[in-house]
Amino acid sequence: MTTTALIVDDSKLARLVAAKLLRKLKPDWDVAEAANAEAAMTVLDERQIDVALLDFNMPGKDGLELAADLRAAKPGMPIAVVSANIQDEIIARARSVDATFLAKPLTDEALAGFLSGAALRLRRAAS
Repeated sequence: MTTTALIVDDSKLARLVAAKLLRKLKPDWDVAEAANAEAAMTVLDERQIDVALLDFNMPGKDGLELAADLRAAKPGMPIAVVSANIQDEIIARARSVDATFLAKPLTDEALAGFLSGAALRLRRAAS
C-alpha cells in the first residue's frame, strides 16, 4: 500500500518546495497537491490521503479550519500546519486539532521529524 501525502498551499512555489522535500525524504510516497481548502476536500473525496501538510494563511478557509475538517473526516490522519506566522495562539490552535505546527521556511529536519512520526502513526493504525 502506497502512502499519499497531500500538500495544501495557495502558493505554487511553496507547494513545489514542500513536494521536493517530501519526495527527497520519502521517495516511495505519492504526493497530491491542492491550492486551497475547497480543492483539498475534493482531493480527499477522490483518492486515499494518509498525511496532510497545510499552509496556515490561505484565502477562504485557513489551514487550521481545514485541519479541523480533515480531523473530522479522518480522525487518525497525521496533519501538519505550516506557517511563517509563529505565534503561540496559532501553535496552540494547531495542537487543539491534534496537528503538528511546522515553521516556514520548511526545513529537511523539521519535515523529517514530522514524517517519521506520521509513518509510525500510520503503521500503528494499520496493525
